[in-house]
Amino acid sequence: MNLLIIVFVFLSLLGSIMWVMPTKRDRFLAKLRLQARPLGFQVQLIKLTYPRERGEVEARVVSSVVYRLLRGTIAQDIHNAWNCWRVVKCTTNASEGLIEGWGWALGERTMNHEQLIGLNDILKNLPEGVYGLESTPVHVSAYWNERESEELRSVEQALQEMISKIL
Repeated sequence: MNLLIIVFVFLSLLGSIMWVMPTKRDRFLAKLRLQARPLGFQVQLIKLTYPRERGEVEARVVSSVVYRLLRGTIAQDIHNAWNCWRVVKCTTNASEGLIEGWGWALGERTMNHEQLIGLNDILKNLPEGVYGLESTPVHVSAYWNERESEELRSVEQALQEMISKIL
């Protein structure tokens, strides 16, 4: 009987330790986010609101990871006149000017033709895991599923290109 109690207590402690230990996915994400910091990324967990998709009554809201790069200093007149925008991978009627499979969550019809061409070039070259882009006068952002660590450099390049094209 004493042996049974000892085994039960041991298994109970072992279960508690295993419950607290990070999973393989948690360790991967911690390593990936540590690699992102020296590149200038700020990683945040947010609620992303999609545009209302075709056939849906309400917009979808999902918990999401966003990788942000600060834009740096821009002229005050550009800052004040900035049109914030966000595009996401979805099928929606709000997709004017975008390549197929992408829709406007914010800022539809605020870009000129040259800006749309630049944005579509960036969208074509994005890694598969990126499902959204955003631009404000303060930062540029990529909504990313964080499945492949090799995609981190591509995400950085896309955001740097957005900054350089002032998108």
